[in-house]
Amino acid sequence: MDIPRVVVFDVNETLSDMSPLGRRFADVGAAESTAALWFASLLRDAFALTAAGGTADFATIGAAGLRSAFTGVPLTMDLDAAVGHVMSGFLALDVHPDVPDGVRALKRTGRRLVTLSNGSASVAERLLTGAGLREEFEHLLSVEGAGVWKPAPGSYGYAARVCGVDPSQMMLVAVHPWDIDGAARTGMATTWINRDGLPYPEYFNPPTHTVTALTELPDRLTG
Repeated sequence: MDIPRVVVFDVNETLSDMSPLGRRFADVGAAESTAALWFASLLRDAFALTAAGGTADFATIGAAGLRSAFTGVPLTMDLDAAVGHVMSGFLALDVHPDVPDGVRALKRTGRRLVTLSNGSASVAERLLTGAGLREEFEHLLSVEGAGVWKPAPGSYGYAARVCGVDPSQMMLVAVHPWDIDGAARTGMATTWINRDGLPYPEYFNPPTHTVTALTELPDRLTG
Protein backbone atom coordinates (compact mmCIF):
# COMPACT_ATOMS: atom_id res chain seq x y z
CA MET A 1 0.00 0.00 0.00
CA ASP A 2 1.28 3.47 -0.88
CA ILE A 3 2.15 6.01 1.78
CA PRO A 4 -1.00 8.16 2.01
CA ARG A 5 -0.73 11.52 0.32
CA VAL A 6 -4.29 12.54 1.23
CA VAL A 7 -5.90 12.13 4.65
CA VAL A 8 -9.69 11.99 4.49
CA PHE A 9 -11.60 12.76 7.67
CA ASP A 10 -15.10 11.68 8.56
CA VAL A 11 -16.88 14.57 10.30
CA ASN A 12 -19.80 13.52 12.52
CA GLU A 13 -18.40 12.13 15.81
CA THR A 14 -14.88 11.85 14.33
CA LEU A 15 -14.12 15.58 14.28
CA SER A 16 -17.28 16.88 15.97
CA ASP A 17 -18.27 16.16 19.54
CA MET A 18 -21.95 15.30 19.20
CA SER A 19 -22.62 14.80 22.92
CA PRO A 20 -24.26 18.26 23.31
CA LEU A 21 -27.09 17.12 21.04
CA GLY A 22 -28.51 15.21 23.99
CA ARG A 23 -29.20 18.54 25.66
CA ARG A 24 -31.14 19.64 22.60
CA PHE A 25 -33.44 16.62 22.97
CA ALA A 26 -33.96 17.45 26.63
CA ASP A 27 -34.80 21.04 25.70
CA VAL A 28 -37.77 19.87 23.64
CA GLY A 29 -39.03 17.42 26.26
CA ALA A 30 -37.45 14.16 25.08
CA ALA A 31 -34.92 12.02 26.92
CA GLU A 32 -31.26 12.89 26.29
CA SER A 33 -30.66 9.23 25.46
CA THR A 34 -32.94 9.62 22.44
CA ALA A 35 -30.10 11.39 20.63
CA ALA A 36 -28.01 8.24 20.19
CA LEU A 37 -31.00 6.15 19.14
CA TRP A 38 -32.08 8.77 16.63
CA PHE A 39 -28.63 9.06 15.07
CA ALA A 40 -28.35 5.28 14.78
CA SER A 41 -31.77 5.09 13.08
CA LEU A 42 -30.78 7.93 10.73
CA LEU A 43 -27.73 5.97 9.59
CA ARG A 44 -29.76 2.75 9.32
CA ASP A 45 -32.32 4.34 7.02
CA ALA A 46 -29.69 6.13 4.93
CA PHE A 47 -27.69 2.93 4.47
CA ALA A 48 -30.84 1.02 3.52
CA LEU A 49 -31.82 3.69 1.02
CA THR A 50 -28.36 3.62 -0.57
CA ALA A 51 -28.40 -0.19 -0.74
CA ALA A 52 -31.76 -0.05 -2.52
CA GLY A 53 -30.48 2.44 -5.07
CA GLY A 54 -32.12 5.56 -3.64
CA THR A 55 -30.74 8.69 -2.04
CA ALA A 56 -31.77 11.51 0.29
CA ASP A 57 -29.73 14.07 2.16
CA PHE A 58 -28.84 14.07 5.86
CA ALA A 59 -31.28 16.83 6.77
CA THR A 60 -34.23 15.12 5.09
CA ILE A 61 -33.64 11.76 6.74
CA GLY A 62 -32.77 13.34 10.06
CA ALA A 63 -35.88 15.50 10.23
CA ALA A 64 -38.15 12.60 9.29
CA GLY A 65 -36.53 10.48 11.97
CA LEU A 66 -37.10 13.17 14.57
CA ARG A 67 -40.79 13.34 13.71
CA SER A 68 -41.02 9.62 14.38
CA ALA A 69 -38.91 9.81 17.54
CA PHE A 70 -41.09 12.59 18.95
CA THR A 71 -44.36 10.73 18.39
CA GLY A 72 -46.13 10.50 21.74
CA VAL A 73 -43.53 12.68 23.50
CA PRO A 74 -44.97 15.60 25.53
CA LEU A 75 -42.91 18.25 23.74
CA THR A 76 -42.20 21.66 25.24
CA MET A 77 -42.76 23.32 21.83
CA ASP A 78 -44.59 22.47 18.63
CA LEU A 79 -43.26 19.64 16.48
CA ASP A 80 -41.71 21.75 13.73
CA ALA A 81 -39.90 23.89 16.29
CA ALA A 82 -38.63 20.81 18.13
CA VAL A 83 -37.27 19.30 14.93
CA GLY A 84 -35.61 22.58 14.01
CA HIS A 85 -34.09 22.96 17.46
CA VAL A 86 -32.38 19.59 17.29
CA MET A 87 -31.23 19.88 13.68
CA SER A 88 -29.78 23.35 14.26
CA GLY A 89 -27.70 21.84 17.03
CA PHE A 90 -25.28 20.52 14.41
CA LEU A 91 -24.28 24.11 13.69
CA ALA A 92 -23.37 24.66 17.34
CA LEU A 93 -21.07 21.66 17.83
CA ASP A 94 -17.39 21.91 18.68
CA VAL A 95 -14.53 19.62 17.71
CA HIS A 96 -13.14 17.03 20.12
CA PRO A 97 -10.24 18.30 22.27
CA ASP A 98 -7.67 16.18 20.43
CA VAL A 99 -8.64 17.48 16.99
CA PRO A 100 -6.90 20.89 16.69
CA ASP A 101 -3.42 19.69 17.62
CA GLY A 102 -3.87 16.45 15.68
CA VAL A 103 -4.99 18.19 12.49
CA ARG A 104 -2.20 20.73 12.60
CA ALA A 105 0.44 18.06 13.26
CA LEU A 106 -0.83 16.01 10.32
CA LYS A 107 -0.70 19.05 8.06
CA ARG A 108 2.92 19.61 9.07
CA THR A 109 3.77 16.14 7.72
CA GLY A 110 2.99 17.46 4.25
CA ARG A 111 -0.24 15.54 3.69
CA ARG A 112 -3.28 17.02 2.00
CA LEU A 113 -6.29 17.08 4.31
CA VAL A 114 -9.93 16.80 3.21
CA THR A 115 -13.22 15.87 4.84
CA LEU A 116 -15.84 13.45 3.52
CA SER A 117 -19.11 13.62 5.42
CA ASN A 118 -22.48 11.94 5.18
CA GLY A 119 -23.77 15.34 6.28
CA SER A 120 -23.61 18.63 4.43
CA ALA A 121 -20.39 20.43 3.58
CA SER A 122 -21.82 23.58 5.18
CA VAL A 123 -21.89 21.90 8.59
CA ALA A 124 -18.24 20.90 8.21
CA GLU A 125 -17.45 24.45 7.12
CA ARG A 126 -19.07 25.89 10.23
CA LEU A 127 -17.40 23.35 12.52
CA LEU A 128 -13.87 23.82 11.20
CA THR A 129 -14.13 27.58 10.86
CA GLY A 130 -15.27 27.82 14.47
CA ALA A 131 -12.31 25.71 15.55
CA GLY A 132 -9.84 27.82 13.55
CA LEU A 133 -8.99 24.84 11.33
CA ARG A 134 -10.65 25.63 8.02
CA GLU A 135 -7.41 26.71 6.32
CA GLU A 136 -5.84 23.33 7.06
CA PHE A 137 -8.26 21.54 4.72
CA GLU A 138 -8.10 21.52 0.92
CA HIS A 139 -11.65 20.27 0.32
CA LEU A 140 -14.77 19.83 2.45
CA LEU A 141 -16.69 17.09 0.67
CA SER A 142 -20.16 15.67 1.19
CA VAL A 143 -21.61 12.43 -0.10
CA GLU A 144 -24.27 14.63 -1.68
CA GLY A 145 -21.72 15.07 -4.45
CA ALA A 146 -21.33 11.32 -4.83
CA GLY A 147 -25.02 10.45 -4.82
CA VAL A 148 -24.45 7.59 -2.36
CA TRP A 149 -23.78 7.51 1.36
CA LYS A 150 -20.68 6.09 2.96
CA PRO A 151 -19.83 3.24 3.21
CA ALA A 152 -20.84 2.67 -0.43
CA PRO A 153 -17.69 2.39 -2.60
CA GLY A 154 -18.82 5.28 -4.80
CA SER A 155 -18.53 7.74 -1.93
CA TYR A 156 -14.81 7.08 -1.45
CA GLY A 157 -14.29 6.98 -5.22
CA TYR A 158 -15.83 10.43 -5.42
CA ALA A 159 -13.31 11.78 -2.92
CA ALA A 160 -10.46 10.19 -4.85
CA ARG A 161 -11.63 11.77 -8.12
CA VAL A 162 -11.93 15.21 -6.56
CA CYS A 163 -8.43 14.92 -5.11
CA GLY A 164 -6.99 13.48 -8.31
CA VAL A 165 -5.37 10.46 -6.66
CA ASP A 166 -5.87 6.71 -6.52
CA PRO A 167 -7.61 5.40 -3.38
CA SER A 168 -4.38 3.58 -2.50
CA GLN A 169 -2.82 7.00 -1.90
CA MET A 170 -5.50 8.01 0.59
CA MET A 171 -6.17 7.30 4.25
CA LEU A 172 -9.57 7.54 5.92
CA VAL A 173 -9.70 8.64 9.56
CA ALA A 174 -12.95 7.80 11.36
CA VAL A 175 -14.47 6.64 14.64
CA HIS A 176 -17.01 4.39 12.88
CA PRO A 177 -15.90 0.81 12.12
CA TRP A 178 -18.37 0.62 9.22
CA ASP A 179 -16.61 3.62 7.64
CA ILE A 180 -13.21 2.02 8.16
CA ASP A 181 -14.42 -1.17 6.51
CA GLY A 182 -15.96 0.64 3.55
CA ALA A 183 -12.82 2.64 2.85
CA ALA A 184 -10.58 -0.41 3.23
CA ARG A 185 -12.59 -2.26 0.59
CA THR A 186 -11.70 0.46 -1.94
CA GLY A 187 -7.97 0.13 -1.24
CA MET A 188 -7.59 3.06 1.15
CA ALA A 189 -5.46 2.92 4.27
CA THR A 190 -7.46 3.56 7.43
CA THR A 191 -7.12 4.89 10.95
CA TRP A 192 -9.71 4.09 13.60
CA ILE A 193 -9.95 6.62 16.43
CA ASN A 194 -11.12 4.57 19.41
CA ARG A 195 -11.72 7.25 22.03
CA ASP A 196 -14.04 5.03 24.09
CA GLY A 197 -11.93 1.87 24.39
CA LEU A 198 -14.42 -0.28 22.48
CA PRO A 199 -13.60 -3.60 20.76
CA TYR A 200 -13.37 -3.47 16.98
CA PRO A 201 -15.98 -5.68 15.25
CA GLU A 202 -14.27 -8.79 13.92
CA TYR A 203 -16.53 -8.98 10.85
CA PHE A 204 -15.18 -5.70 9.43
CA ASN A 205 -11.85 -5.22 7.70
CA PRO A 206 -9.40 -4.14 10.41
CA PRO A 207 -7.92 -0.64 10.43
CA THR A 208 -4.37 0.03 9.31
CA HIS A 209 -3.85 2.03 12.50
CA THR A 210 -5.76 2.31 15.76
CA VAL A 211 -5.30 5.35 17.99
CA THR A 212 -7.09 6.65 21.06
CA ALA A 213 -6.67 10.29 20.00
CA LEU A 214 -5.94 12.03 16.71
CA THR A 215 -2.72 13.46 18.17
CA GLU A 216 -1.21 9.94 18.08
CA LEU A 217 -1.53 9.57 14.31
CA PRO A 218 1.21 11.90 12.98
CA ASP A 219 3.93 9.86 14.71
CA ARG A 220 2.49 6.65 13.23
CA LEU A 221 2.89 8.12 9.74
CA THR A 222 6.37 9.54 10.23
CA GLY A 223 7.92 6.97 12.55
